[in-house]
Amino acid sequence: MNFKLYLKKLFNSLPREKWKLGLAIFSGKVMGLLIVMLAMVSLPGILSSTVFAADTYTAHETAVINTVNTVWTLVAAFLVFGMQAGFVMLEAGFARKTETVNVLMECIFDTCLCGVAFWAIGYAFMFSEGNGFIGMHWFFLAGIPATYGTTGIPVLAHWIFQFAFADTTSTIVSGAMIGRTSFRGDILYSICVTGFIYPIIGHWAWGPDGFLALMGTPGHFLPSLGTGFRDFAGSTVVHTIGGIASLTGGIVLGPRLGRIFARDNKLEGGMPPAHNLTVAAVGGFLLWFGWYGFNPGSTLSAMDTQGIGRVATNTTLAACTGGMAAMFMALWFGNTKGKFDLGLTLNGFLAGLVAITCPCYWVSPGGALWIGLIAGVLVYLGMNFIEWLRIDDPVGAVAVHGINGIWGTLSLGLFACGQYGATGPLGADNSAPVTGLFYGGGAQILEAQFIGSFIITVATFVITYIVMFVVSKLPHPWALRVPAEAETNVGGLDVYEHGIEAYS
Repeated sequence: MNFKLYLKKLFNSLPREKWKLGLAIFSGKVMGLLIVMLAMVSLPGILSSTVFAADTYTAHETAVINTVNTVWTLVAAFLVFGMQAGFVMLEAGFARKTETVNVLMECIFDTCLCGVAFWAIGYAFMFSEGNGFIGMHWFFLAGIPATYGTTGIPVLAHWIFQFAFADTTSTIVSGAMIGRTSFRGDILYSICVTGFIYPIIGHWAWGPDGFLALMGTPGHFLPSLGTGFRDFAGSTVVHTIGGIASLTGGIVLGPRLGRIFARDNKLEGGMPPAHNLTVAAVGGFLLWFGWYGFNPGSTLSAMDTQGIGRVATNTTLAACTGGMAAMFMALWFGNTKGKFDLGLTLNGFLAGLVAITCPCYWVSPGGALWIGLIAGVLVYLGMNFIEWLRIDDPVGAVAVHGINGIWGTLSLGLFACGQYGATGPLGADNSAPVTGLFYGGGAQILEAQFIGSFIITVATFVITYIVMFVVSKLPHPWALRVPAEAETNVGGLDVYEHGIEAYS
C-alpha cells in the first residue's frame, strides 16, 4: 500500500479531538526541548564561578548578578531565621515541663527585642566604618549607602541576614539559663548582648576596619604576623560569644534548686531528664536545616557556585561525624554504658555544625569529617566537665557553642587545604589560597586563629560576667534570678512568670 495513502486513511480514522490533543502534546514537547536547550546554552555563562578578577561585566550584567546575589542572601536569611523555631523546640524539649512556657516566651521576646536593638544601634556598631573597635555610623539605619561594601547586596538585605545571626547569639545564651532566670532579668541582659556586646566584639572580626580582620597588615594590629583572623560564618563571632555568655550566666545564676551533680551523687546526680525528647529532636533537625542558610549563605554570592556546594557538603559531613562520635562516646564511656543517648547525639551533630561554621569555605570534605568527629568527642568531654564544675547548663550550650566554637576556629589553622581563597559577588578568587598546618602551610594561620579566638573569648567572658553580675544584684523583680518560691511552686516558672502552663 502507498505510504502516503496509508497515513491519510489513518489520519481520517482518528477522532478529531484525539489528533488535536496529540498535536498539542507534540508541540509542547518540542517547546520544552527548545527551552531546555536554551537553558543549557545560556545558564553556564550566567552562573559561571570562574575567577572573577579576570572577568568584565556590563552595567546590565552587574545589575542582574547583584539581583541574584541579593535573592540568595535573603533566602539564606530566612533559613537562618527559621533556626529560631529549632532553638525554641530544642530548649523547650530539654527543659522541665514547668519551664516550657518560660522558654518559649524568652525566645520569642528575645527575637523581637533583637530586631529593634539591631536596627537602632547593633548593626551600626558592627558593620559601619569607625575604628578597629567599634562602628560609628548608620544608627537607626540612617544614611546607609545603596549596597554594603563591594558585595553588591543592598544594605537592608544585608541587615536582615545579620539580624538573624544576632538573634541566634541571644537565643544561645537563654538555653543555658533555663529554669531560674526571671523574665525581666532576661530582658536586661538581652539588651546588653544584642545591642552592645555581640555587635561591638563582632566588629573586631567582621567590621570593615576591625582590628582582628586587618590583623597582620601594615599599620594595623600585629603587622609582622602577615595574616588576619578568619571566621567565615561565625564559629567565634556567633557561637563562641553565645557560648561564653552562657557560661557566665550559668556561673552567676547558680544551679536550679534541687539540681544534684554527678560528682556529689553518682547514683542520683546528673542532668534532670528532658521532658520531651521528641520536640528536642525535631528542633535539632530544624537547626541543621537552618545551617544551610547560615554557612552557604555567608558567601553572600549565588555566583560562587563551587563554594556554595562545598560549604553545604562540609556542613553536612561535619554534622554527621559529630553526631556519631558523641553517640559512641556516650555508649562507651557514659554513665549508662551500653545505651545510645539521644540527647548527646543531638548535641553531637550540633557541635559538628558549630565547629565547621568557621572553616567551612576553606577545608575539603575529608577535613570536615575530622573536624566534626573531634567536635563530637569534645561535646561529650565538655558537658561532663561543665557538670564537674557544678555549672547547671540544661541544654549543653557551653560545650556545644563555646568549646566547639573555639575548636572550629582553631581547626582552620590545621585543616585549610590550600585550594580556596575568597568568595566574592562575581565568583571565587582562589589566587591566594588559605593553607593550614596539616597541608604544609605552617603555623601562621593557626597562630592568627588562636590570637583572635583568645581575645574574643576573654573579652566576652569579662564583659558578660560583669553584666550578669550587675543584673543579678538588682532588686526583685528585675534581678537575674527568680525567688525560690518561683522554682518550688507546683507550676514552676510558667505559672509564676506567665500565669499559664504549657500542658493542661
